[in-house]
Amino acid sequence: MELSVYNIKGQDTGKKVALNEAVFGIEPNDHAIYLDVKQFLANQRQGTHKSKERSEISGSTRKLHKQKGTGGARIGDINSPVLVGGGRVFGPKPRDYRFKLNKKVKSLARKSALTYKAQENAIVVVEDFSFEAPKTKEFVALAKNLQVADKKIVLVLSDQNKNVYLSARNLTNARVITLSDLNTYRVLDNKALVLTESALEAINKF
Repeated sequence: MELSVYNIKGQDTGKKVALNEAVFGIEPNDHAIYLDVKQFLANQRQGTHKSKERSEISGSTRKLHKQKGTGGARIGDINSPVLVGGGRVFGPKPRDYRFKLNKKVKSLARKSALTYKAQENAIVVVEDFSFEAPKTKEFVALAKNLQVADKKIVLVLSDQNKNVYLSARNLTNARVITLSDLNTYRVLDNKALVLTESALEAINKF
């Protein structure tokens, strides 16, 4: 598959770039995508949730009434989980949600996601560019020129560009990432994947 290369004004430069079939034309593996996205989201979790159990509640340990002979249910101290204000039974504890995923599975998942984007014609290639200063209106103009302003977009750069990043930071429907941050979740979490020429050249070698 070949795509046209556009400049930041949305004009066709006349250049064509080919998408590597080994990256953008494989048989997608949905389960690999599921595992990779699950791992990415799990890695974002802080895992700092915590509730107090019976032994951690601040309260007297005096037995409230005798075990038998009252006609009511047996009960221990005021920290009992069956009482309001008591400890929680088997409550959440701090934990690490991260888990291991093989590199080949992650690579297959990313290629599968890129293949889906290619099949949906949701990839736009733009010439390498930079902004002289961080200006949100210039990034908005770029999105309009590329006819993706009404979509959630991810712009992939080959290297860090502070001015471009800062120009898109205030936009809720746009995200700028570098090639090293490109993963399955970021590929799928948009309606239009905008790639610079140099970024696409590197992706073709995945």
